[in-house]
Amino acid sequence: MLIVKKGKNDILLVVFWHLSERMYTLKEILEKTARGELTPEAAERLVHLQAVAELEGLAHIDCCREHRTGIPEIILAENKTEEDVVKIVRLMLVENGRVLVSRCSPQHIEALKGAMPVGVSVQVYERARMVVVKRDGFEVKQTGGRVGILTAGTSDIPVAEEAKIVAEQMGCEVFASYDLGVAGLHRVLQPLKDLISRDVDVVVVVAGREGALPSVVAGMVTVPIIAVPTSNSYGFGEKGVSTLMAMLQSCSLGLAVVNIDAGVSAGAVATLIANRAAKFRLARPSC
Repeated sequence: MLIVKKGKNDILLVVFWHLSERMYTLKEILEKTARGELTPEAAERLVHLQAVAELEGLAHIDCCREHRTGIPEIILAENKTEEDVVKIVRLMLVENGRVLVSRCSPQHIEALKGAMPVGVSVQVYERARMVVVKRDGFEVKQTGGRVGILTAGTSDIPVAEEAKIVAEQMGCEVFASYDLGVAGLHRVLQPLKDLISRDVDVVVVVAGREGALPSVVAGMVTVPIIAVPTSNSYGFGEKGVSTLMAMLQSCSLGLAVVNIDAGVSAGAVATLIANRAAKFRLARPSC
């Protein structure tokens, strides 16, 4: 984006939609407007221009989603070709400086590693099948939000790790404990005490099979619970169906349920809750 100032109220905007160019962030537009470098009308045009970037008829990138909703647009790699994922990531990297990609295959990961330019890092989370691509110098701003994550079994960890990565990338501090299922219920007591002592804002509980752990936890804490059913079940109600039904039928209040294996969704909701709580906690005058 090139901005040429011709006069006090006359701004000429020349837009170059190319991967080598960078759009201004919403914060930069507001700062330029406050300094008088942009008129309100020019600032409005800039916001509209950068709201959606189109990539060769392939995808419409929501460049301002993080500013608008608090959650970045996350690329779902599943059912996309390696070439398409690389193209989308490169465009989003120009716009936002950091890109999250979920449900990556080994082929997606290798393609991303080989296609990023100098000055860009590719961080791979193999267990979660997620990748975080970011420009050198990009830093996640810590919000003060605190998220707890628990799993019933070891096989539930990949879904929990999805939630953990999303929450961390949105500035939250995450406290995770795994393999605490109701088959040995005593295992959950100490991790719960730890979460309570850390005064977490929300707890994500991931479970398969009969999906009982979220109901147990919801009956023992004073913060919202996000229950995540996983597809780690078999026989009657296989692939997480019985788990989802059980969680939806929970008699414990204060518990909400996301879709089967929806770790990203759980992380997004947890982040919104935790960051909102942190905002008011930090604004509260100290005694």
